[in-house]
Amino acid sequence: MIGISFTTATLAARKRIALVAHDHCKGFLLDWAERHKATLSQHDLCATGTTGLLLGQRLGLPVESMISGPLGGDQQVGARIAEQQVDMLVFFWDPFEPQPHDPDIKALLRVAAVWNIPVACNECSADYLLSSPLMSETHPHRIPDYSAYLKGRV
Repeated sequence: MIGISFTTATLAARKRIALVAHDHCKGFLLDWAERHKATLSQHDLCATGTTGLLLGQRLGLPVESMISGPLGGDQQVGARIAEQQVDMLVFFWDPFEPQPHDPDIKALLRVAAVWNIPVACNECSADYLLSSPLMSETHPHRIPDYSAYLKGRV
């Protein structure tokens, strides 16, 4: 990218995982999370609105709940990613159903790509991420060097 320089950050061994699911996909995410409860219990979890409440009830694990996605929860998760407070995004989105907050969804996926965090958009990719040896290790990765960007703008 022209004009943006990069630096390296390190993802901790204990990841901060955001879990998001559209209405028609909540059951899939809940089933997936239950299958991976042992792994998820080793990490910090946050989720948008109803998804977070359902996950907390089903798993019996602490899940920090944002507000509902359409009310700004997707933007809250995106802000956490930009602040480097979320290390991984699992987002079971519904490719068949238009969403009233599609711009927010696109922005969330974009910010995850900008900050170079792992993203899973379905059960299969989420299985691959959670089964990676990197899930329980520290992992250096490239991120935008925002301080260098600000120096160039001032």
